[in-house]
Amino acid sequence: MKATYLIAGALAALMLPATAQAHRQWMLPSSTTLSGDDSWVTVDAAISNDVFYFEHFPMPTDGIAVTEPDGSTGKIENAAKGRYRSTFDVHLTKPGTYRIANVSTGVMGSYRLNGKQERLPRGTTKDKLASVIPAGATDVQTAEMSNRNEIFVTLGAPTTTIFKPTGTGIEMVPVTHPNDLVSGEAATFQFLLDGKPAADLKVTVIPGGIRYRDALGQMDLTADKDGKVVVTWPEPGMYWVNASIGGGREGGPGGMGGPGAGAPGAAPTPPTRPAGPPQRRAAYVSTLEVLAP
Repeated sequence: MKATYLIAGALAALMLPATAQAHRQWMLPSSTTLSGDDSWVTVDAAISNDVFYFEHFPMPTDGIAVTEPDGSTGKIENAAKGRYRSTFDVHLTKPGTYRIANVSTGVMGSYRLNGKQERLPRGTTKDKLASVIPAGATDVQTAEMSNRNEIFVTLGAPTTTIFKPTGTGIEMVPVTHPNDLVSGEAATFQFLLDGKPAADLKVTVIPGGIRYRDALGQMDLTADKDGKVVVTWPEPGMYWVNASIGGGREGGPGGMGGPGAGAPGAAPTPPTRPAGPPQRRAAYVSTLEVLAP
């Protein structure tokens, strides 16, 4: 799946914690289960305070990719960008489960050179990181970003071909199929971080319709040692699912401490290349539909 470099605002929105005031990125399909052998689904995409409401700004659609049930690459059609939301269509012509995803990877960060703070060039990747930091740079701070926002739509009977993990960032490998969710029943999902079980990962689940109720209805879950979480759906509807790791400054724990990041008053020793791995940041977002029994 082709990775794209999202605009800074979209990245920030995806990484924010799930609080009542935080901006949340989401995609909302017109349906997640369809019948026949030729159907369409329309998807709204936005970044907002309340999930599934258009009141902040549209989500970019340039990086959205479609994976068809047999693993081949599909496409979005009729994409449009409005004031508060984006929208696009996906034509379903093959039976099975489709993945519609916006995936981004990259490295963000900064350094000081000749008394000025400089940002890493947009589009910097991990393998090119050393080459873009000039000799004499100090206070090197970087964060490796992996962000995934995905939804699943099934035409006919559900299939599982698209759930093969890529090994990058946070990924969900469903034990319970995401298009076979029923209120009152438990569903199990496994989360991976860079291809390995994401033990103790914090997962947030928020039902839609929060504008019309007093309580947020948020469920805060923690993955077990195998990266698995179990969700029992309280009622039918659309649910926003989010998990993330990392945060804070780029030079935080696990980041690259350049000169000047050591003990206060220590004389900086300008590096010529990064001294360690970037801080790891990753985020995952999905929208799941839960049906009535």
